[in-house]
Amino acid sequence: MSRIISYSTADQAHVVAFLGAGDSLSADQRDILADMRACAEADQLRLERQDIDWGLTIPEALDHLIAGHAGSTAEYAANAYYSALQHIIDANASDPADLGSYSKPSTFFGLLDNELRRLGVDADLLPYGYLFAGPPDGIPFPLPHPTDGSPDFGRLPLAKAKPAADAYRRVLDRVDPELTHDVNILIGMLDDEHDNWIWARERLDWYTQDTLFFSIKG
Repeated sequence: MSRIISYSTADQAHVVAFLGAGDSLSADQRDILADMRACAEADQLRLERQDIDWGLTIPEALDHLIAGHAGSTAEYAANAYYSALQHIIDANASDPADLGSYSKPSTFFGLLDNELRRLGVDADLLPYGYLFAGPPDGIPFPLPHPTDGSPDFGRLPLAKAKPAADAYRRVLDRVDPELTHDVNILIGMLDDEHDNWIWARERLDWYTQDTLFFSIKG
């Protein structure tokens, strides 16, 4: 089964601020939380229509994260927690766009990393590292990882989007031809997100987005 990688941009601090906030949420945050709950409930209904039971519902997992823990012992609770966290990210982020669909994305981007590393791309700019980086930094409690690896997260500081695109561009003519198309997709995405980031920072005094978030779902 293919897995879809999508991406959006957000202020990482805005996302993390919901985790463990409990009753200290501001009025604006409570309004955002109401939207998150509605999306979590719709997501849960989708699972139930497929007869999928994780032992913890996504709305329950969202409540746990807001309360400041991820302590359910249900076998697949991590899937619910990751899905709930995705709703928190989505509620604070730009509209998502799709990077692509991959049958085995971890395997493919691991191979792509090997190729780019061979050509001299710095380790901190290799795509596997940011596509599968995991949840945002700063979460104040342990968050279990789904045993089946789905859903999953990635993140890249927007300040690194142009350096990554430039690094790939410098070696593009030496990349294995079977990988060139996918490298070009990454370059185009990173260029666009860098340009949008610069445009917004220069023109919008309220703009604080600093992170490119990736979502990997099966």
